[in-house]
Amino acid sequence: MQIPENYRLDQPINHKHYLVNGELIEWKGATSEVFSPISVTSSYQRTLLGSIPDLGETEALNALDAASNAFDNGQGEWPTMKVKDRIACMEQFVEKMLTKREEVVKLLMWEIAKNKPDAYKEFDRTVDYIHDTIEEYKKIDRSSAKFEKFSGVYAHVRRGPLGVVLCLGPYNYPLNETFALLIPALIMGNTAIFKPAKHGVLLITPLLEAFRDSFPKGVVNIMFGRGRKIAAPIMKTGRIDVLALIGHSSSANSLQELHPKSNRLRTVYGLEAKNPAIILPDADLDQTVSECISGTLSYNGQRCTALKVLYVHEDVKDAFLTKFSAAVDALKFGNPWEDGVQLTPLPEPNKTDYIKDLIDDASAKGAKIMNAKGGEMMDNFIWPAVMYPVSHDTKLYQEEQFGPIIPVISFTDIDQPLNDMAESNYGQQVSLFGNDVASLSSLIDILANLVCRVNLNSSCQRGPDVYPFTGRKDSGQATLSVHDALRSFSIRTFVAFKDNEMNNQTIENLLAAKQSNFLSTDYIL
Repeated sequence: MQIPENYRLDQPINHKHYLVNGELIEWKGATSEVFSPISVTSSYQRTLLGSIPDLGETEALNALDAASNAFDNGQGEWPTMKVKDRIACMEQFVEKMLTKREEVVKLLMWEIAKNKPDAYKEFDRTVDYIHDTIEEYKKIDRSSAKFEKFSGVYAHVRRGPLGVVLCLGPYNYPLNETFALLIPALIMGNTAIFKPAKHGVLLITPLLEAFRDSFPKGVVNIMFGRGRKIAAPIMKTGRIDVLALIGHSSSANSLQELHPKSNRLRTVYGLEAKNPAIILPDADLDQTVSECISGTLSYNGQRCTALKVLYVHEDVKDAFLTKFSAAVDALKFGNPWEDGVQLTPLPEPNKTDYIKDLIDDASAKGAKIMNAKGGEMMDNFIWPAVMYPVSHDTKLYQEEQFGPIIPVISFTDIDQPLNDMAESNYGQQVSLFGNDVASLSSLIDILANLVCRVNLNSSCQRGPDVYPFTGRKDSGQATLSVHDALRSFSIRTFVAFKDNEMNNQTIENLLAAKQSNFLSTDYIL
């Protein structure tokens, strides 16, 4: 195999440190091996990338103590720090992060087989997200640098931190989506315990020193290990104020139930989805096929925002299936660093067996593979299968497949896809393809009440990050985006006083003294 020199891994990365209370602590206990789905041998064999500490309950609770002490019931250095000083810490972090770009991108390709353009895009998009978050935080602070008066009462309203955050990210976007939780949580004054996902874990290790050197002790604590050994004992203590998780609703529910005072727990979730496409008879099929290819198979369909079921009007079903199946078979499979590669090895060891089971179940219930290459097995990859017609009693219809298999359902009555969406457990996004104004108008009004984003003649996606990212039902709680995430990880709090001579003079003295970081009308440029 020809591997470009700058993407080669010369030797395994046996990482032995974790970050707690501002120190990189060396771990001398058990470790977990990290494998790549990419094989460098003539016969398929996963490549050993290295190892990480397999931490347990003791280490988890030490991290919790560090985060709790750093917050110190709201009295800690970080939650009481001036906004401009917290911003300075974040700017220092992103400067240090930029020096690790090539190292992190290389590990993104090796660990989770993300193709080269998408790996660079994930890193760069994350850096942009941090810069945008900083700018948005400045705007929020500027709008708070004032007093309001109603019914004879003045108020100085700001957003304050919530406390200690447990942050758990996903494997498919282990940098971007994890940081979309962690960064706004930190900049709002919270302290955090962060455990990377099972896949995409080594790529976090180059950033540990940047976290250590950029933030006060205990503000960021990074743990390695299994969720049940790290997250579960932390949640049982009841000392977590915010559970921030991007993953599956089953994980969110099980962790949330461990908290002894769930009424006090703020939850910020980005969860699974079964986003549909609805293709109307007047849709531009060439554009629709192009968008559906991106929507269903970007990163092999391993995205919560992926299109996971296609509803095609009977009038254009045959033409769509012909064009779409040919486009799927024309995609290029290969290793992430190869030019033009759109399909890559699957990072989860048993994913091919799962996809094959979905194919077999759907086939037994009347569906057929519509594309010539569909279902072809290659060690750690299975070629995307376009399945039609898929019935409601199949696993493929009922489950979020999170991989390279695409169910297609035809319809004549628009109520069929609408009713399916209403009955679904999920409600994140939909893609609507068509051009007739009358049809689109009524559908948009309905769909906007079933999902949180209606994509017109375009695939579902998270970005741009300035737009709200959330979901109904089992697809999410709270809202993530540059602006909304800052609100999700904070709470409005204020100082109020009656309008009289004594209070007014006291406030003037407080502002002149500039000793309170909360009560301030300073304007951050």
